[in-house]
Amino acid sequence: MKTKDLYKSALTIAIPVMIQNAITNIVGMVDNLMVGQLGTEEMTGVSVVNQLLFVFNLTLFGAVSGAGIFGAQFYGKGDAEGVRHTFRFKLVTVTLLCLLGAGLLYLFNDPLISFYLKGETQEIDPALTLQFGKQYAFVILVSLLPFGLEQAYASTLRECGRATPPMVAGVVAVILNTLLNYLLIFGKFGLPKMGVEGAALATVIARFVQCSILIAWTHANTKTLEFAKGLYRKFSVPAGLVKQIFIKGTPLTINEMLWAGGSTIMLQCYSMRELDILSSMNISSTVSNVFNVSFIAFASGISIVLGQLLGAGKLEEAKKAAPKLIAFSVVMCVFVGMVMALVSRVFPDFYNTTEHVKKLATDFIFISACCMPIYSCANATYFVLRSGGKTIVTFLFDSCFVWVVCVPCAYLLVNYTTLGIVMIFFLCQMLEAVKCLIGLALVKKGVWVNTMV
Repeated sequence: MKTKDLYKSALTIAIPVMIQNAITNIVGMVDNLMVGQLGTEEMTGVSVVNQLLFVFNLTLFGAVSGAGIFGAQFYGKGDAEGVRHTFRFKLVTVTLLCLLGAGLLYLFNDPLISFYLKGETQEIDPALTLQFGKQYAFVILVSLLPFGLEQAYASTLRECGRATPPMVAGVVAVILNTLLNYLLIFGKFGLPKMGVEGAALATVIARFVQCSILIAWTHANTKTLEFAKGLYRKFSVPAGLVKQIFIKGTPLTINEMLWAGGSTIMLQCYSMRELDILSSMNISSTVSNVFNVSFIAFASGISIVLGQLLGAGKLEEAKKAAPKLIAFSVVMCVFVGMVMALVSRVFPDFYNTTEHVKKLATDFIFISACCMPIYSCANATYFVLRSGGKTIVTFLFDSCFVWVVCVPCAYLLVNYTTLGIVMIFFLCQMLEAVKCLIGLALVKKGVWVNTMV
């Protein structure tokens, strides 16, 4: 492939994902601002529950991605039956994970939320924060199953080069979510003022709508979507393929779960300094999520393009394409990071919280903006390695690095140094540079170049 065609192929998949994720995160930012208007305790309680859901969401992402490695290669090979089998595997897996996640959140919400509320504070009431967090958790758990089903459908459509329908469904859902948030949080137009429970209910309704749109569109277009024909007529997956997906996909699922868990433990370490850090990190991550869609979406494009090349047996093309795609992602994020740095001093002022929380949030956003090219490089190399099914390598490269290097560093810096929390956060983020060097070495070596279907 020519370089121009290569970028075009990746962007064809990435741009709809960017648009969908950008709108989702912008609306999430608006939702966060609405909850932030209720008070610091409400905002902190909701952010803690969302941090727990972050672990669940990434575990789900890992589960569909494991099967998705095969889905992209089957599609590149022109094997519709193979794509159909991988989708069925996803459907069973996400259903089981959603039921498990909802059960854990329902039964253990008190100790899970309380785990984050141990830092010193003079301005936040931990008991009140716990109460708001539990109110939000009991409603939001209903949204897990429709979210899981939507992930199974959306990921398969993207692997087949249909990235626009998930984008459209996502846009409709986030617009609806924003409108319902305004109505239900603040009790407008005669509706009850529900506060954090209103925010959760709005998300539940929006996710059911998003899932319904995507399912309806998929089964209305079976003429162009070969895998959707007879999808539920014979619900079986060959044992050999199940074994392959388990071998390749299980490390990926565990990796995503452990990586997200490591990130939450690092947040808990930071919060041991003071509870206000949870609120400031919530503001910072809300902004970061909006800008991070650039390299996250492009990495999805990288994985699918390389997976299709590998599935078609074009190994040399894939090997030459990888460094070009990584470089494109890094350069793109230099400019995105500059824009993010510009808003770092403005955004926290929109929140109804203390000046101390706003100041910390500003510093965290600025550091994240400066590190964005590094995040981009690490993320792109991870998806290159994953495209060839080297999930054990990605497991060592990603989650093991977090638990062996990042988490201990955060714990030691917080508990055994007098450094300020901003400097500690900066040092922990810069560890990603080490990960980049490891990832680039593995990509150059070509350990990921592999056809599995």
